[in-house]
Amino acid sequence: MTDDSTGSLPDLTAGVPLRQLTDGAIVAGRVAGEEAILLRSGGALYAIGAHCTHYHGPLAEGVIVGDTVRCPWHHACFSLRSGEAVGAPALDPVACWRVEQVGDIAFVRERLPQPATPAAAAKAPASVVIVGGGAAGLAAADMLRREGYAGPVTLVSADPSAPYDRPNLSKDFLAGNAPDDWIPLRAPEWYGERGIDLMLDTRVNALDVARRSLDLSNGRTVGYDALLLATGADPVHLPVPGATEAQIHYLRTFADSRALVAKAATAKRVAVVGASFIGLEVAASLRTRGIEVHVVAPEAVPLERIMGAEVGRFVQGVHADQGVVFHLGCTIARVEGEKITLSDGASFAADIIVLGVGVRPSIALAQQAGLTLDRGVVVNEYLQTSAPGVFAAGDIARWPDPHTGERIRVEHWVVAQRQGQTAARNMLGRREPYATVPFFWSQHYDTVINYVGHAEQWDAVRIDGALAARDCEIAYVRNGRTLAVATVGRDRASLRAELALERSRA
Repeated sequence: MTDDSTGSLPDLTAGVPLRQLTDGAIVAGRVAGEEAILLRSGGALYAIGAHCTHYHGPLAEGVIVGDTVRCPWHHACFSLRSGEAVGAPALDPVACWRVEQVGDIAFVRERLPQPATPAAAAKAPASVVIVGGGAAGLAAADMLRREGYAGPVTLVSADPSAPYDRPNLSKDFLAGNAPDDWIPLRAPEWYGERGIDLMLDTRVNALDVARRSLDLSNGRTVGYDALLLATGADPVHLPVPGATEAQIHYLRTFADSRALVAKAATAKRVAVVGASFIGLEVAASLRTRGIEVHVVAPEAVPLERIMGAEVGRFVQGVHADQGVVFHLGCTIARVEGEKITLSDGASFAADIIVLGVGVRPSIALAQQAGLTLDRGVVVNEYLQTSAPGVFAAGDIARWPDPHTGERIRVEHWVVAQRQGQTAARNMLGRREPYATVPFFWSQHYDTVINYVGHAEQWDAVRIDGALAARDCEIAYVRNGRTLAVATVGRDRASLRAELALERSRA
């Protein structure tokens, strides 16, 4: 970042006394007009760019872990030595400068070049095909090239749009705070520059694991040496008696979100069916546009199954304060024009209906190919499936989680990205177990919930702080062991909880 605002920050090239650089302390400043941070970790001095390359989060407010720094907003991780983005959701590096110690002063010197691409692995596959253009697929293709893989990479996506920032679709983009050109994860020319054959609007009709080939909807047959299945998930469709096709909207793709934005331009009232994260984020974004929003859901408390009753009531209150009307313990009985009648007999008017009742993993291709399934595609610790040379990542993958001691499947963006990166490295022979702690965030107006870990069941919920003050940590505990931690207004605490969970094993 380069602007006049950096003038109020100290010039790090002029030197910083070492007494200000205790281990783990971060000093914010500027280097040649760019915002930077200077710090000491393990006795070594480092200077890197001040902002995460994901959503511009302030790294000065993050946590130092060895020779890395983690972003407080969405837990991206950067190397202090090179500036490389070593953990999603950030994919691009930050700037990095040389630091010189002269006496008891640390001086930031010249900017360092980006590290050279490593040599390709000796046993690299002859070709790689990735099925799925979502978080896992794009992250895998990116990592293959970053790791020096020079062989053919084909990315097959059923979506007509190139890989995009899916979390933004229900948040800032839907709210009208993010333009279209913010949404693609990479510029169109990026794929050609890196020799990635991107096939959009293309489905895989059949996978033959014996022949190591894919039959595509465009009539082509593509062979592979290594294959990543990252087919994601599809929204659950519900019948809505009396509703027309034009009234019903789902939100999964860029096209879905753009269609909803177009309708929102003239809509006055919207019914959101489902009090899940996606449903409530849609409700928040549409209320931000000034639209009257009704949320219809069968549960008594939103998010209770995922986050417990107390947190669910808190989130409901955040929305109610913004004017969202909740119809809980209900379903839609029938639709007559704009009139919506509920199962309890109540009714209200709505121009459109948005269904956000969850997703199902897209495992039809894996099932057709005879892969081992268990409410998802079963993989080992290296994200390998039951078929040689075939890996799976993202919403479809069920993997052995060392932190819970169970096989789990998680439908979160950052998890998919990190699994895509791990699968890519393992395709190159790294034999790297996937042991990353799951993380997601959810935004409701100006309230953001960060969640690390995985707790499908718990016997205690421990709250430190106050939900009402939007300043708390919520621990989900089973048999005395913390499985997950949610935070509101405590970004560093979320990072510390992530570290604690990483160090725990079932």
